[in-house]
Amino acid sequence: MEPPIEHSTSSSRWVKGVALFAIAFGLLTLFSGGNVLFGPDDARELAGAYVPFVVWFNFLAGFFYVLAGIGIWLGRAWAFGLSALIAAATAMAALVFGIQVLQGSAFEMRTVGALAVRTGFWAVIAMLLFRRTGRP
Repeated sequence: MEPPIEHSTSSSRWVKGVALFAIAFGLLTLFSGGNVLFGPDDARELAGAYVPFVVWFNFLAGFFYVLAGIGIWLGRAWAFGLSALIAAATAMAALVFGIQVLQGSAFEMRTVGALAVRTGFWAVIAMLLFRRTGRP
């Protein structure tokens, strides 16, 4: 088991805040995606013209959001790599989504925004973790 990364009290506060936000974001992602995938028909209707692979991707990614948040909370070095992987995978999902949209698939504009926010959120976390540790 690797030792936690040492950090000051002030940096510890923002790290704990980011970790809690990542965990909450993951749990909300699991709830919302799970509701569309496994919930009542009303949930699918409210989702509108959703793209199934994006909902599945986001739902599965929610587990990794929670895991990354736990790693960030514990100060584990692997949290950087997982955060970077989440950002890159989300960017790839957005690219595939964009190709489907260009081919005429129905979609919701909020999906565009959600993918951009998710990609940006995890890219910023990875960048901050990299700056904090000075190494991947």
